[in-house]
Order: sequence, then structure tokens, then C-alpha cells
Amino acid sequence: MLRAACLPLSAQPQKTFEVNSALLSRAAVYVLQPLTAEDLKQIVTHAQAFAALPAIEAQAVDRLIGYADGDARRLLNTLETLSVAAKQDRLEAISDEWLLKVLGERMRRFDKGGEQFYDSISALHKSVRGSDPDAALYWFVRMLDGGADPRYLARRMIRMASEDIGLADPRALRMALDASDVYERLGTPEGELTLAQCVVYLAVAPKSNAVYKAYNEAKAWVKKDGSRPVPKHLRNAPTKLMKDLEYGKNYRYAHDEEGGFAAGEQYLPQGLEDLQFYRPVERGLEIRIAEKLRELKARNRKSSPQ
Repeated sequence: MLRAACLPLSAQPQKTFEVNSALLSRAAVYVLQPLTAEDLKQIVTHAQAFAALPAIEAQAVDRLIGYADGDARRLLNTLETLSVAAKQDRLEAISDEWLLKVLGERMRRFDKGGEQFYDSISALHKSVRGSDPDAALYWFVRMLDGGADPRYLARRMIRMASEDIGLADPRALRMALDASDVYERLGTPEGELTLAQCVVYLAVAPKSNAVYKAYNEAKAWVKKDGSRPVPKHLRNAPTKLMKDLEYGKNYRYAHDEEGGFAAGEQYLPQGLEDLQFYRPVERGLEIRIAEKLRELKARNRKSSPQ
């Protein structure tokens, strides 16, 4: 008889992406949350009680707590390093300045392959979608601070520009592409400012997922509907045989029509004349696009069937 295992999943980092789902279903899963600042301060206090450390300035303790970022193991390892270094320097008290010198510019905790990574990029994306530039900047900097590849963030911004802004502000996509190019040219840290500029622009831009939804609807429709024949008047006719078969016959060249629009012309396969995927929202440039489409549909209705 198999006995269920107890499988602790640390929140620092969480590894549910790496554990086989069959194993997870047969185990008791305990998610370990990060320790609070008070919990970590108790660890520092206990270390001093055992005379493992000299006195520590309050500001230095706060910096230690922030550096540990909820991880007791990281705090204990750091305290051990500080203990050795303090003895070597014969310190009676650990100052914040000395602590900074010892720790250097080490990165905060960041799980580049697990849940914390995906949670953070999800928070960034949703902050942009929610039009909150401050939150978007916060998560952007958090990911950079944690060691995320700026190129990955640039690629995600390009996706955000298409998925959540779309034609409400087509400049957003150009901004994201330009920011990616600038980062490739300047690198870190100079290029990160341009990425930050892009994050803010995406956050404050008008939002529309109309194209994103239309694309997914069209994909689902085509998958279930099958391959309908292309209407003859839309077919290419490079050979005499094709012309004899009336390929391209009666096609109306839109540029020769009034306003550059062939009112009443049909471009969808037979039986799908009323199909609609794209529904522009009443925000940003899509306000104008919606007005234009309503005008063209009205002209189609007034036109006699061709």
C-alpha cells in the first residue's frame, strides 16, 4: 500500500511547475510562505544572544531583513558571513555602512524558472492592462532587480502592445519595438530607461483587446468550419484557362470606386456574408475606426446586390 508523502513547496521559490502532477495528486502539499520582518528580527536577536554577532545598528538590521526577503536560510547564511567578517575586522558594532560594504550589490531573491517569476510577469502585465503606471513600473523594476533578462521583458511588452492596446493606439506597438531595439543598442543599464519609458506609455495608453478577441474567434471558426472555396471574383487569374473559368470575373477594383470603397462587394465565402469577428471598442483610435466601419456598412446596405 502506497503511503502519501508530505511535499513542502517553499514560497522561496515555489516549484509547482517542476513537480510531476501525478506526484502532486498523491501527496499532501504544504506551501511555505515567506517569514515576516518580525520573525526575521527574532533570528537576529537569537544570534546576538548566543554571542555569535556583535551589536548591530537598527538601520543595519532593517537592511538585513530586507536583504533576506522573507528567507530564514538566506538570513542565517548572511549572519554567518557577517560574523566571520566582523571578527576579522575586530568590530565592536556592525554599522549600516560596513554592512553595505560586505554585502555588495547582491540581487534579491528571484526564482527565474518557477511560480514567482510567472507571478511577477503576470502582475506587470495586469498592471499595464489596468492602466496603473506606478504599479507597472514597480513590477518592472522588481523583475530587473531580481535578475530577469531585460530582453524577455521587452518581448512581453511587445505582446502587451498587441493584446491589450491594439488599434486603440497603434503607436504602442511601435514604441515597444523601438524600446527593444534601443536596449539591444545600449544594453544595461542605459537601455533599461527606454524599457521603463515603454512600460509607462503602455500603461497610460487607451486599451482595446478587440483585435486579440477577433483573431481568436477567427481561429476557432476556421478550425471548426473547414475549407470553403474562394469566391470566383476574388481568385487570381494569371492564365487563359483560369480566365475562361471566370476566375476574377466581375471583381471591382476598390480604388476606382467612389471613396475607394466598392459598396456591396462581398469578400467572404458564400454563406458567411454576415460574419463578424472584429468589434472595435469606443476608446482611442478605435472610436474613429468604429465610426468608419459603421459608415461602410451603411453604404453596403444601401447598395444593390452585385
